[in-house]
Amino acid sequence: MMRMKKPLISTKQLKLSVPAQETPITNFLTASGTFQDGDLLLNMKGLRLISEEKETRSSDVKELDFEFLLEDLETIKVIGKGSGGVVQLVRHKWVGRLFALKVIQMNIQEEVRKQIVQELKINQAAQCSHVVVCHHSFYHNGAISLVLEYMDRGSLADVIRQVKTILEPYLAVVCKQVLLGLVYLHNERHVIHRDIKPSNLLVNQKGEVKITDFGVSAMLGSSMGQRDTFVGTYNYMSPERISGSTYDYSSDIWSLGLVILECAIGRFPYIQSEDQQSWPSFYELLDAIVGKPPPSAPPDQFSPEFCSFISSCIQKDPRDRMSSSELLSHPFIKKFEDKDIDLAILVGSLEAPVNFSR
Repeated sequence: MMRMKKPLISTKQLKLSVPAQETPITNFLTASGTFQDGDLLLNMKGLRLISEEKETRSSDVKELDFEFLLEDLETIKVIGKGSGGVVQLVRHKWVGRLFALKVIQMNIQEEVRKQIVQELKINQAAQCSHVVVCHHSFYHNGAISLVLEYMDRGSLADVIRQVKTILEPYLAVVCKQVLLGLVYLHNERHVIHRDIKPSNLLVNQKGEVKITDFGVSAMLGSSMGQRDTFVGTYNYMSPERISGSTYDYSSDIWSLGLVILECAIGRFPYIQSEDQQSWPSFYELLDAIVGKPPPSAPPDQFSPEFCSFISSCIQKDPRDRMSSSELLSHPFIKKFEDKDIDLAILVGSLEAPVNFSR
């Protein structure tokens, strides 16, 4: 593929600030400056997954219509922080297209390294319109960079910060899109996201909602797999997770139920009132989630279908929760499917966030 000619006017170069490593990471670096972990190779030219049968470049999986190198990007501003890295708004110098660049500083800690490799592999393989696209990834100058789809209205956290509460028809649209993303992750990729929260559900001006941030996700070997590691944002953790027990895909459903209920009532469900100034501490939340009845939607404020949907998600026993596939057929989702509800109308009326919540 031929490279485009550079413009006559110079543009500023993308600069990554890399702190000194306390411990060298040479165990995972080749002599050519390539980050290698198992079948994953990553350098300035991009990412490759190597198997005994074939080599697959990430650009072959999600090929753009122009050549892509890290040096072709210029930083506009920092827009937030994700799990383990800073997120910048960047522009491709030659075609003007905007991307979100997540820069992850390398760390020798085994668990952190595993999470980074896990995120790279999930992003490499993801092929779903309800999951944020990773167009490319690079390793350079001590940092791994993920070139992500730019969602120009920030996150669901940014939306509810402006509108305070979201009406049921719009929530049904949000739910359906997130559920489609979870069906893909759970059933096709065998992934538990483990950090479903408002700031990890991104929105664009077209009204699309997409799941992002797989830095703490777990790849499962089979649909019956379970995990017992403690990672993610504890506020939205299910009872089995926050208490340190084994968990499965249904833990994401609990988190989704809390997120949607928060969008409906305008506050985190475990905060007793809008006047409460601080969030519960970890131990207060642990006691509430494990020892008390789960939160529910007030039946005098919401439809029976919505109350039922929330109840189907927020069940203390994971066996009582509906799966992502089952929830797609829930009466609350079906109620608005033929109503032509356009989420773009809601997000289009909002101000674009200055700094996105990540």
